Amino acid sequence: MRVGIIGAGVAGLVTAKVLTQVGHDVVVYDRTPDVGGVWSATRRYPGLSTQSPRDTYVFSDFPMPADHPEWPSGEQVQAYLAAYAEHTGVDRLLRLETEVTAAVPGDTGWVLTTSGAHAGTDAVDHLVVANGVFCAPAMPELPGLAEFTAAGGTVMPATDLHDAERTRGRHTVVLGYGKTACDVAVAVSGTAASTTVVARQLVWKVPRWVGGVLNFKHLLLTRLGESLFRYRYLRGVETFLHGPANPLRRRMLDSLGPVTTRQFGLAKLDLVPRGRFEDIVRGAIGLTTDGFYEAVGAGDIAVRRDRTITRLLEKDGAPHVELDDGSVLPADLLVCATGFRQGVPFLPADVAGRLVDERGNFLLYRQILPVAVDDLTFAGYNSSFFSPLNAEMAAVWIASLLAGRLDLPDRDELRGEVDAQLAFMDAATDGHHCRGTKIIPFSLHNVDEVLGDVDLDISRGARFKQWLNPVDPAAYAGVTPRLVERLETAGPDVEVVTPRAPAEDGDRTAERA
Repeated sequence: MRVGIIGAGVAGLVTAKVLTQVGHDVVVYDRTPDVGGVWSATRRYPGLSTQSPRDTYVFSDFPMPADHPEWPSGEQVQAYLAAYAEHTGVDRLLRLETEVTAAVPGDTGWVLTTSGAHAGTDAVDHLVVANGVFCAPAMPELPGLAEFTAAGGTVMPATDLHDAERTRGRHTVVLGYGKTACDVAVAVSGTAASTTVVARQLVWKVPRWVGGVLNFKHLLLTRLGESLFRYRYLRGVETFLHGPANPLRRRMLDSLGPVTTRQFGLAKLDLVPRGRFEDIVRGAIGLTTDGFYEAVGAGDIAVRRDRTITRLLEKDGAPHVELDDGSVLPADLLVCATGFRQGVPFLPADVAGRLVDERGNFLLYRQILPVAVDDLTFAGYNSSFFSPLNAEMAAVWIASLLAGRLDLPDRDELRGEVDAQLAFMDAATDGHHCRGTKIIPFSLHNVDEVLGDVDLDISRGARFKQWLNPVDPAAYAGVTPRLVERLETAGPDVEVVTPRAPAEDGDRTAERA
């Protein structure tokens, strides 16, 4: 089949590699001049680094250079992804600086319209959306913008701030309190005239080194760490942890709160978040930014907690922001680290409408398959602690689907399963699941479900090691080769199917190609 992939980030690259290995003709489109998606130089903000340690944020068969730091920089991750594309041959499939402006269903497959370096039209049998769950910054609408900019002020998303020098001598306000906001604040505090973080709500952050000695990966990037958070169904040890051992489980999680408070002196800084540490799952689970709390203590960064910006204004001929307590701050530059929107602007409105529920949540089975749109899959719509690994296993699922090797439920059952998963994530994360695309902290449950569908799971022994040891993606290096061998063993007479949304009458596979 000819397969088009929109996006050359983590998910787009690995999906192209896997689908090429099983014999498909693949083309990858990306509007930027380089690979990497969120790691592209066009989106890299000062201080950007990984949340996950170096050895966990990798593809199963391509480790990062051993001389990289434990938390590689954005530039190092982009270089790693470029090297992966070259190593796998995916670089020959890329159409960079090429934006897919429209993707319209044809009699079969899709007709794509592109602009940029490879402007024109193209036809593909199957389309993979890998444009990322962080594809566009979510910018707040603040009154007074015209007055603010006329006074010389600038408002921008964090992803548009590529150089801390841009803040030199300027009063800089960072809106948000996630990892991005704190990263930017630390990076610009040495050049800005002043640096102020405006935080609507403080959230607990996970220390990179708990107590200054234990890498957090030994606590949360293991199966035991994941099992401390209740999943929609319980199995094995989880049944015990959320049953008889529930008081112990809660103490294990909540003990991190006092440890973090003491370690960073949060009480003295008046930066102790409200609620229990276990509630971290209800927001964006983020790591502490090296130097952030120290800079607050030194007065290099000011934090206005439990505050929002109500309007932008000019005061005494200079740009300012007004907070909801009536206070006014100088703000030559307002950097918004306020999250992202997930969108598919290249799809027709009627198609895009069938992808989501009435609340705008994506209706994707396993975060991959739309329940009501044919010849379409999603890659990377499963943001996790192990994004490269989760994307790689999703690519294996897509390859199995295209080969007709999945036994899927009918449309009603698919929709029921998706609704149940969304309802669970609503409860588990208080609705903070990025329209159904965030699976944190249940990254390994997603891997297990995806591989269970395709009957390509790793051994029990390998999974057992992951209970106390940080997950090593190399344990999954044999999954794609096993799929390739399976399809080759099936021989030339194997029937390939074009995946369709399951029919109402319960047809469990697809319309035959």
